[in-house]
Amino acid sequence: MSLINRLSIRLQNHPKRVAFPEGTDPRIIQAARQFATRGLGVPILLGDRTRIKINAARLDIRLDGMRIIEPERSDEMEAYITRFQGLRRFKGLADKEAKEYLANTSYFATMMLATAGCDAIVSGATIAASSALRPLFQIIPTQEGVDTASSMQILEQEDSRLGIEGALFLADCGVIPEPTADQLADIAVTTASLAQHLTNQMPKVAMLSFSSKKKESSNASVNKVKAATAIAKDKVRALDMDADIDGELQVDAALDAFVAEQKGIEGSVAGKANVLIFPDLNSGNIASKLAQTVAGCRSYGQIITGLTRPAAEISRGASAHDIFGTAVIVAAQAVDQRFLYPVR
Repeated sequence: MSLINRLSIRLQNHPKRVAFPEGTDPRIIQAARQFATRGLGVPILLGDRTRIKINAARLDIRLDGMRIIEPERSDEMEAYITRFQGLRRFKGLADKEAKEYLANTSYFATMMLATAGCDAIVSGATIAASSALRPLFQIIPTQEGVDTASSMQILEQEDSRLGIEGALFLADCGVIPEPTADQLADIAVTTASLAQHLTNQMPKVAMLSFSSKKKESSNASVNKVKAATAIAKDKVRALDMDADIDGELQVDAALDAFVAEQKGIEGSVAGKANVLIFPDLNSGNIASKLAQTVAGCRSYGQIITGLTRPAAEISRGASAHDIFGTAVIVAAQAVDQRFLYPVR
């Protein structure tokens, strides 16, 4: 059974509210209909009510079980303006300017998330990544002990021998271009934590590089991965997390036990990795898009990690199926793991 189906079954018992700032987009409406029909919670479509209704009618999609919010007409606008002006970044902002910010559906949805008006956000279907991410990073704080918010992509394919029953967790594929060793360690820990939350399985984290276990290297990138691996291991110990982390590893040695054996690489991660941490955004983004395009993997995300609330920034090329799967993931992220995987 796929990760999305497994999480969907659990969400039916713990439904959540997912806000979609680009509620007029046909793909969003299709994904929201599926989310509501399966009984996973309430999709909240933000945008012009008339346009949403027209686009839904063109697709022959019912809107029952969903909420539609037009920010400028919302009863919550005045309260959100006051809360918005209380944020350190926006202190002193005039009412008119604050309202202009919140008329933007991405900012309004993020204020909903910050004030428990929804449980998760999925944005980015029609806007640039920077426009989708900016409100999140300005309004939602990072988790305690985490200095860096980043992103995670989930790839899922038919071969259940790879990853966790076919699911691989990749980071960072969408936020930090050149992470430092400390940032890379944060990325590893937050990604492992979320992978464990979603699957209830042991994260086996490979810190990736173009070399495997070199005793000495003059290459700055390799040495950064080595340093990040040591820092991440210390963080995991300090947090008493149940996760294995190893590096630096080439991706084939991380995923293929035969390759790892041939290269003489031992350990609990080599050949068994289910979380892949890339040394920079170039390699992470290229690898994830290559897998989607060439291998035909199902792809969900980017899931934003390191924040105190669940959110995702999707690609403008995402399909309705991709958006639905991403909504399931962030909704499941909002469910306490004790409820997702109760001890019997």
